[in-house]
Amino acid sequence: MKHILIFVIIIAVLFTSCQEFEEDFLEAPAKSTLDEALIFSTPGLARGAVNGILEPVGQTNSYRGRFFPNYGFNNDAEWHYSSFSSGSAQGELMNYNTNANNSQMNSSNNAWAMMYSGIERANLVIRGIRAYGNPEPGNALGQLLGEALTLRAFYYADLMKTWGDVPARFEPINTETIYLAKSSRDVIYKQIIADLGEAATLVPWPNESAETSSVEVVNKAFIKGFRARLAMVASGYQQYPDGIRRSDDPDLSVDKMYKLALDECRDVINSGTALLESSFETLWKDYNAENLNAGGEPLWQIPFADGRGRVNFSFAVRHRSVDQYTAQPRGGTAGPLPTVFYDFDEVDNRREVTCVPYQWGTAVNGISQQELVSEDTWYFGKYRYEWMNRYVTSTNDDGVNIMYMRYAEVILLAAEAANELEGPGAAAPYLKEIRRRAFKSVDHAQKVDAYVNALSSKESMFNAIVKEHMYEFTGEMLRKQSLIRWNLLGANIDLAKQKMTDLINRTGNYTDVPTTLYYKYADDGETLEIYGLNRGETSNPGVEYSAKSWNNLDSEKVNAIYVNNPDNKQFWPIWQTFIDSSNGLLVNDYGY
Repeated sequence: MKHILIFVIIIAVLFTSCQEFEEDFLEAPAKSTLDEALIFSTPGLARGAVNGILEPVGQTNSYRGRFFPNYGFNNDAEWHYSSFSSGSAQGELMNYNTNANNSQMNSSNNAWAMMYSGIERANLVIRGIRAYGNPEPGNALGQLLGEALTLRAFYYADLMKTWGDVPARFEPINTETIYLAKSSRDVIYKQIIADLGEAATLVPWPNESAETSSVEVVNKAFIKGFRARLAMVASGYQQYPDGIRRSDDPDLSVDKMYKLALDECRDVINSGTALLESSFETLWKDYNAENLNAGGEPLWQIPFADGRGRVNFSFAVRHRSVDQYTAQPRGGTAGPLPTVFYDFDEVDNRREVTCVPYQWGTAVNGISQQELVSEDTWYFGKYRYEWMNRYVTSTNDDGVNIMYMRYAEVILLAAEAANELEGPGAAAPYLKEIRRRAFKSVDHAQKVDAYVNALSSKESMFNAIVKEHMYEFTGEMLRKQSLIRWNLLGANIDLAKQKMTDLINRTGNYTDVPTTLYYKYADDGETLEIYGLNRGETSNPGVEYSAKSWNNLDSEKVNAIYVNNPDNKQFWPIWQTFIDSSNGLLVNDYGY
């Protein structure tokens, strides 16, 4: 679907304004003569309207160029390199020092506006299909209604994880609702969790229909997994205007929401319609190669045309020039904290996929080599131009989709909910499944069975799940929200700062981390062979190796991870342009 994705332009009376779409998108014949009754009773026309709900995602200042490249950083596993630069408007989005006038964000067409544009489109579709269609499980309009409900929930989920309380719009705008104050996020969570419950009855499982054969279209497995995630978030800790706490709404209690989450996760697991890729590396190679077949580990990806989206442009292993793998010399704006590599078990196969200590240097005659960077600069190895099947030529867009949710998260959510409700014994099989993929079979007895079986209390199991989440998801920008709902954001960032200080001094748990790396090139002339990354590898491996100092992490960078207490600034402020245009109804909380 990636290269045939169709966004249909709907008349201005339906979508607030007509927009020019990329060449990838097919403009339908002028529909100004069509009314809602015809559009939303005709599956083909309604499909265009549903596809249009996601069109705002691709706008420059939306997910494409502002939200996804900037949200979620500076936690206990991931940091953004712009946060080291004093006075950087982009860096202020990461280091808990954001202001409402931030020049990267304070524009009328920014992510906030684009999310509400998507919500308005969803509201129009939902109203239209309910009024003029016959949406039922198993029919086309039923699936389309389920998709619209899910996409509206997607926008609201990202609004609330970023700004906390936001205006609730569940009907198309009219003259009385042009201006709205913020609503309690509890109300919105209850609505979208209920909506996803309905959507799950309408949308087929992966590969149960032609529509759900691609990970670019939401399916029942994603909807249920997403509903489980939101249930855990809604019942978790977060910053309210009166402090950090769980919701006091009885409908969002831990008992109710964890039960809902566990039931939904078990439905997905028992369905057999999703599965872990047998190899962690293969999972990410397939992702970069744009394998869009449903039924595997990816549950839903936010789709981008080839000329939109900045996933690898932002986060891939850095390429310093046009070379044999890309004509777009970018990547490397963020990476894992330098301690993360050393916190992995050395035989965990996720480590080298997740944490990359090299860049691709300046090409000579069009060919570049891998080059060691420095101890304070690691890259996310999950994103690599060299794993793409396409040669990217665009200046600043790569077209790689956003991995919004994958099956591994469903399994870890099941482990967490089962541990809370039923105890560590019930959580153990789920945690073992995740770790079994991470280690070779020869290591399973020790690294999987013995490790998990030793987790005999709820507390020890929970702590292990928190760690496993980092090993599994570093680089996917899920960590910040999870730390918030666990009430661990500030504490774990401070712990990460102490760990990095210990790494600087080679004390504590980092006494045996080498300070010199040795490297040579493999026979292909471009791939590094490195000695000294593992703990205790301190001897010189031979004259064929070159040496590089590996101890340049400094306290200034460590301290730059935050300016203000992260627990007091869990959310971004609403941008000033939206405050000013709210007719006095919108205000900022949390000391902004």
